Amino acid sequence: MFGETINSTEGEIKVSFGYQCNGKNSTFEDSDGYQIFPRLRRTSRSFSCLSGAALSANATLANTNICNGIIGSEILPSWDSPNSFRRIPSSPSLSSKVDILSSSFQSTLSNLSFSPSTPGISPETDSYLKPMSAHSPSEGFLNAMEVQVAGGAAGEDRVQAVCSEEDGWLFCGIYDGFNGRDAADFLAGTLYDTFLMNFNLFNWDMKDDVAGLSHCSSSDDSFQCVLDGGHVSSSGRRYGAKKYDDFGGVNYQSIEVDRSSDLFKQGVLECLQRALSQAENDFLCMVEQEMEDRPDLVSVGSCVLVALLVGKDLYTLNLGDSRVVLATHCSGCNVGETELKAIQLSDIHSTDNEAERSQLLANHPHDQSIISFGKVKGKLKVTRAFGVGYLKKKELNDALMGILRVSNLISPPYISTSPSVHVHRISKSDRFVILGSDGLFDFFTNEEAVRLVHSYILRNRSGDPAKFLLEQLVVRAAECAGFSMEELMNIPPGRRRKYHDDVTVIVIMLGMNQRTSKASTCL
Repeated sequence: MFGETINSTEGEIKVSFGYQCNGKNSTFEDSDGYQIFPRLRRTSRSFSCLSGAALSANATLANTNICNGIIGSEILPSWDSPNSFRRIPSSPSLSSKVDILSSSFQSTLSNLSFSPSTPGISPETDSYLKPMSAHSPSEGFLNAMEVQVAGGAAGEDRVQAVCSEEDGWLFCGIYDGFNGRDAADFLAGTLYDTFLMNFNLFNWDMKDDVAGLSHCSSSDDSFQCVLDGGHVSSSGRRYGAKKYDDFGGVNYQSIEVDRSSDLFKQGVLECLQRALSQAENDFLCMVEQEMEDRPDLVSVGSCVLVALLVGKDLYTLNLGDSRVVLATHCSGCNVGETELKAIQLSDIHSTDNEAERSQLLANHPHDQSIISFGKVKGKLKVTRAFGVGYLKKKELNDALMGILRVSNLISPPYISTSPSVHVHRISKSDRFVILGSDGLFDFFTNEEAVRLVHSYILRNRSGDPAKFLLEQLVVRAAECAGFSMEELMNIPPGRRRKYHDDVTVIVIMLGMNQRTSKASTCL
């Protein structure tokens, strides 16, 4: 039975979406009759299609109440499309969502004070839940006129994907919530937009520098260089040139930035980190505002996994124990032609990681109970996470009652929000990427997951590899529990968490080869 397509989980997989890139210049219909929209211009994209799926095990509320319910009622519905991709205008969507959050969040900032988690960032600039006044958000290449979006929730997990085939980029996020879904909802509603605003500021600065108008620097002085005639003086690498409009001024729309330069890559990683830091500060401020009515919010958190594919570069950011696994042909290895090697592109931040345990002990030398029962302060297995304010601030821990409160919070913060970031250059040997929450890897090793996807793709030219992985997980979970699949699926969410976690998977097919996918529909 293992390795075959299973249909009995159909009703349990609430999120199942996909997208197929179109290399033609006219619209056509796929095998299911859905219209696929054309690629508007030639790009250097390195992905051909993707699919995503999520399976729930936890029982949780249908939406979040934070930020006066605005995120759950007004922002997330504009992103969510759990069974297919759909087109939305990029810039208007960004502007309206920022304005909505800004009006609700303004009173919070005036009543609360907090220390930014990133050195060198002031409270005034660390919150970006407000409109960006400096430049138009449509000037960066990440702002296409229209983007394809998909996303949804399964239990406490949230997943989202944003794709611009016309500009050759893809943003994917998996937010594995715990102790509730509020943190994962907040990330799904804000992180992409926050990154976009940071990136557009960086992109504008790059164009300023290319035009010879300013020195290149980030707002927190984490990287600097001096430009001379469109060159990076520190490395001698040219990444642009001056272009002027008819009036003698700089025509910023015509300036191109070299996306393969080290400076650009470093800037993208910096923008991802800043976006996460800003989202963390904004979320904890909202928690402080609402914890009197909802003290449970101080324990709500989420792991974070983001993959950004720009041209041939794959950027990854992670907090916690979700993973990015690359499947590639191994040159020179003793493997057959059909075998692929699994390469993990993310780090595991948990007490199972010796390096993480050692860092915790070094950061808290006077706390003898830093790791108890295999968990940080006996509460949490992951060592880095979004939210979970009660393990970061004493005043948030004090909001909890009884056994929920950490009695010996000697030297917080105990949970870090410093992410691991990486950039990988896609090669001709790379075949696909698997993004998964830790629930997937409770049952499969990296190698097993790659082997399953690869064998499925070879047998099914029009299938859904993400959904297939979840079906195989259910098979294995049922076997481990001594149940049939039907018996396991008949256990209601909440009670079923005993046998498997919420699981979210995205599979990105790399390369320009076209591949049909039943899940690849654009509405």
